[in-house]
Amino acid sequence: MGERIEDSYISLEDAAGYLNIKPVTLRKWIRQKEDIPAHQIGRLWKFKKSELDEWVNSGKSAIQ
Repeated sequence: MGERIEDSYISLEDAAGYLNIKPVTLRKWIRQKEDIPAHQIGRLWKFKKSELDEWVNSGKSAIQ
């Protein structure tokens, strides 16, 4: 059986830790950057690691 890559949603706090930033910084980016791969589910923000990786690798995460 092949290895399955799990790509479930993670919380804002977990995403901030994954990006090595503070949650307050990630919340600020959500408000300021239109292209950040964030999904609002109810009142919560959720992220997929694969989408965050693509966003960082594309260079769109660079502060301008």
